[in-house]
Amino acid sequence: MPSEPNSRRTWTPTALPWIREDRVADMKKTTRVNHPPGVELPAGNHPLVAPIYQSVKFEFDTLEDTEQFLRGGRPGFFYSRGSNPTTRQLELLLAELQGREDCLVTASGVGAVAQTLLSLTKHGDHVLCFVETYNPTRYLIRRLLGRFGVTHTMLSIEDTTGIERALAARPARLVFFESPTNPVTKIADVAEITRLARAAGTLSVMDNTFAGFHQHGAFDVDVFVHSLTKYASGTGDVMGGAVIARAELIRSMRTDFGALGGTLDPHAAFLILRGLKTYFVRYQAQSATAALVARQLAAHAAVARVHYPGLASHPRHELAARQMQDFGSIVTFDLKGGAEASRRFAAALRLFALAASLGSTESLAITARMMGGHELNAEQQRASGITEGTIRLSIGLEDAEDLAQDIAQALEATGT
Repeated sequence: MPSEPNSRRTWTPTALPWIREDRVADMKKTTRVNHPPGVELPAGNHPLVAPIYQSVKFEFDTLEDTEQFLRGGRPGFFYSRGSNPTTRQLELLLAELQGREDCLVTASGVGAVAQTLLSLTKHGDHVLCFVETYNPTRYLIRRLLGRFGVTHTMLSIEDTTGIERALAARPARLVFFESPTNPVTKIADVAEITRLARAAGTLSVMDNTFAGFHQHGAFDVDVFVHSLTKYASGTGDVMGGAVIARAELIRSMRTDFGALGGTLDPHAAFLILRGLKTYFVRYQAQSATAALVARQLAAHAAVARVHYPGLASHPRHELAARQMQDFGSIVTFDLKGGAEASRRFAAALRLFALAASLGSTESLAITARMMGGHELNAEQQRASGITEGTIRLSIGLEDAEDLAQDIAQALEATGT
């Protein structure tokens, strides 16, 4: 069957900036759909929202330009696994928010942790880590790195004397910690840990997800990691991770990250950039409601203990107040009735989804049995602070009074 006659306008290299003149002549429609018309904004005309560069590949005008880029002699983009304009915009924004020079974004928060650990350690290295650490992070340090000959020492985040002793006794490549910790919001002495690490020639890596991008940047932390799935996105519908550090350190990690391939998709980056527009409004509003919920729980007879750094009763409240501007949206507490009370409380909740994650607009709840940590021995379990009656709440953007009423009726359902 003969092809349909072309009915097209005259194209010029100016209208199609990525198509050379010798590619334009006699273009069939089957070719045209793969080389659609280009649209360039006139000089002085800019979008208020940057476009999504949903392209894996980028091209230079000449072979010479391409080769110069590959040699590091000119800026640009070539393959999105290495870098992409949309993901790069996100990286630059996050680095600025955290008060550092550069950033690498990844497909998930755990991806950011894993790729950082793999990039910064080698066989024979030693890592200092802590019981009060996100479950997958403990697995990565103890199991994955362990298979490659990286050893570890695991302490409690509050054992500052033990940290000093451990760093003095054995050289460590990394000290990996978080604050507030997940799930019982213990507070690390960031200044002291980073001081000890610096004196020992050890890199400090801090999972800063709970605290957010606007906190802890003033401290001498070498590397920050974040789950962008949480506060950065804010809506629980996109995953991502970030590693933020000085430019020299990021540059040394970039090749490894590209080879490992855990790249953030440009569309996900765009959604996270959109979420960040309301980051401060959300974080502050959620923190304010969390403080009200923490006080409500602390006053209830069924509650044995509330873990919230904004409460004066928190063991390290004064330290948290010195280190943090906002205390966050996570309120963890222990019910006196143990596992059975925890089960009844969770089952009675109406507004809190029984789901993982945190920092999103909807409120969430998880019980001790949903938190993991089963690989810890009895002593480590005690140090973790998790009991059979532990509940972790992530406070969303619902009305504070509605959440308080829901919590009140769920507490009554515990029968204690």
